[in-house]
Amino acid sequence: MKDMHQRLLDKEATLAVIGLGYVGLPIALAFARHIRVIGFDIHAGRVEQMKQGIDPSEELEKSAFEGCDITFTADQEDLKAAQFFVVAVPTPINATNQPDLMPLISASKTVGRALSEGDYVVYESTVYPGCTEEDCIPVLEEHSGLTFGKDFKAGYSPERINPGDKVNTIETIVKVVSGSDEESLDVIARTYDLVVKAGTHRASSIKVAEASKIIENTQRDVNIALINELSIIFNRVGINTYEVLEAAGTKWNFLKFTPGLVGGHCIGVDPYYLTWRAEKLGYHAKVINSGRYVNDSMGYYAGKQVVKRLLEKGVNPLEAKVLVMGVTFKENVSDIRNSKVFDVIRELRSFNVETDVVDPYAAFDQVEREYGVSLQEAPGEVGYDAVIVAVNHEEYVGYDAGSFNRLFKDPDRGFLVDIKGMYRHLSDDLNYCSF
Repeated sequence: MKDMHQRLLDKEATLAVIGLGYVGLPIALAFARHIRVIGFDIHAGRVEQMKQGIDPSEELEKSAFEGCDITFTADQEDLKAAQFFVVAVPTPINATNQPDLMPLISASKTVGRALSEGDYVVYESTVYPGCTEEDCIPVLEEHSGLTFGKDFKAGYSPERINPGDKVNTIETIVKVVSGSDEESLDVIARTYDLVVKAGTHRASSIKVAEASKIIENTQRDVNIALINELSIIFNRVGINTYEVLEAAGTKWNFLKFTPGLVGGHCIGVDPYYLTWRAEKLGYHAKVINSGRYVNDSMGYYAGKQVVKRLLEKGVNPLEAKVLVMGVTFKENVSDIRNSKVFDVIRELRSFNVETDVVDPYAAFDQVEREYGVSLQEAPGEVGYDAVIVAVNHEEYVGYDAGSFNRLFKDPDRGFLVDIKGMYRHLSDDLNYCSF
């Protein structure tokens, strides 16, 4: 008797991906070059774009859709034709930094209604250890009428996609996989081996796989928080943080992290899932929570420092005008989810500082809808008292001292705020600061 992996290879079974965002669409297309795939998303407009070979997230070229055996749909009924389900929906946090499982639970209900005996369900969404088995699988059972372990199997394989990264892709990053038993682990691992050239790592349990993902970003978050705190200290000392890091980095075992605004859908979110779980188990995660506090406050800190420097330059904040360059959560992507640049803007505007905002990647309507900020096509003709380069987009790399001086109202008083440390080599040629 053929197992599920072989049935997928022979196209006697179909794999469905639920959620076609930054994570789900690349996975769906990768599988569709080898097996039959259904790509499902609740947003019909996005689905129509994908049917035309357009990635709504603007990560993939039209060529990525070529040669793929995939059907895109927003109709839940179409999922009943699938036997292997991959859930790749967002796992955000709410206003109080608590896990928001609503998209995940909703997707589980959708899969449950399509589930049949012998099917497989694999979750890729980042969650706390225990979420798949304690929160998701009971929903699958409730809406399918089936019994986990007896009638269907499940697993967890955390996504490791890095938006905007053309080098570290699905194919080149080792994929952690797990299953509810030895049989499911083997089937899931061999199925992912179809698309992951770097191979798979078989975790001993679903909880181990869940934990492995969430600590990846937690580790990075804590390390960046340390550097951000050091930057606050060094700013008070009156020395440049990047110069300190450059000197310290000459030792072979020094970890090379840099200060910055920690946003996005992963690093600024995932640690809260772990600390929430820890609190439910009676432990308050001191180091992780402290790191989150530091990183979440950096946007407001940067805004206050800009106002302070305006005052030092003799500029009344009520009469000042500041240009903010870049609002996406990282360079060379359109993704504005949880971008901390908007904290900088909020802080400036709380002092009634007039701000113009530009970004070559962000969608104007999305920025307006999500943050109430109006983007401009280009800097205004009236000069600025300060320019903040918040994101190191490739379009900004070629800027020199003259480029910034032409933006200043008064080059003798105007200053550059270089959040990413891109222009440290220009510090002798203009009024420069970084955090």
